[in-house]
Amino acid sequence: MSFSDVFAIIEQDDLSLRLYSKTAADVEQALIAPQGNLESLMTLLSPAAAPFIETMAAESVRLTRQRFGNNLGLYLPLYLSNLCANECDYCGFTMSNKIKRKTLNEAELRSEIGIIKARGFDSILLVSGEHETKVGMDYFSWVIPIVKAHFSYLAIEVQPLSETDYARMKELGVDAVMVYQETYRPITYAKHHTRGQKKDFQHRLTTADRAAKAGIDKIGLGVLLGLDDWRLDALIMGHHIDYLEKKYWRTRYSISLPRLRPCTGGVNPKVPLTDLGLVQLICAFRLFNPQLEISLSTRETEQLRDNLLPLGVTHLSAGSSTQPGGYQAPHTQLDQFEISDARSVELVVAQIQQQGFTPVWKDWEAGWS
Repeated sequence: MSFSDVFAIIEQDDLSLRLYSKTAADVEQALIAPQGNLESLMTLLSPAAAPFIETMAAESVRLTRQRFGNNLGLYLPLYLSNLCANECDYCGFTMSNKIKRKTLNEAELRSEIGIIKARGFDSILLVSGEHETKVGMDYFSWVIPIVKAHFSYLAIEVQPLSETDYARMKELGVDAVMVYQETYRPITYAKHHTRGQKKDFQHRLTTADRAAKAGIDKIGLGVLLGLDDWRLDALIMGHHIDYLEKKYWRTRYSISLPRLRPCTGGVNPKVPLTDLGLVQLICAFRLFNPQLEISLSTRETEQLRDNLLPLGVTHLSAGSSTQPGGYQAPHTQLDQFEISDARSVELVVAQIQQQGFTPVWKDWEAGWS
């Protein structure tokens, strides 16, 4: 059994109808005991919950401080390559885009590592376009030991792999796998993914199962908010998390809530997500799952990121580049998408401390067995 089996029995049209039929009375009831309750998550994601956001925010702050204290984990993405064999119309790396392509060699990789380490980071996210022949297991098997020698915690965001490959990744030092479904709406998914292996909705849907079976320490899920109805996509992601936590209880889980951002050849949001809607999303998930890690990227503006810090966020990036080689030699034609918070690491850290939080550079490290 995989999440594909659970997904097959979810009646999405019925789920949507129920989501948009919730009332203020339903919200009041949901706030009584929301933890682990998918019906309550639906209610807290519904339009009916909008007037209750202040109440949700206060409880979200309390639960986050109770579970995570005043700590905020810092990480940085290191882009390895923008080569991609997929056609995804919302991404700057999509195969048909006439952009400069680059894959880091050893000298460039070590230069990026040196710059990132000098900024204080000890938790890193390796990112690449999805190109199995040129940026596949052979490349990763070469890159990961080099990177892992310098960072305690290593996450990857690459193409979906087999269970065997994830087991190999774990042996090499990978601690976390981030895999974003983009949207849980199959028709919308097919519209935006028209070529390459990413067209395979079901294969991507079961990626987290394969990573969990391989014993990966942490798995991150996410949807690209705006491709379809963000409320429904988020709710189905909640079903996905619920399934994974119950079946693979030894694994930690995180979510990312990226909004669709401008990029070369990109598309406009089908259902825009407002700042208030993003606040509602963060708070709804925190009330649903107090131990869930929630990441916030530099896609959001500095003012909004500062305001969101107390509400449920546990990890954030700072001083990010979304291009291969971007820390040493930035080039605008290599970006995956535009970032909104372009502040230096020092400025972000100063803001974190000003709000009374402790920046944590080291996520986790395996002890001696």
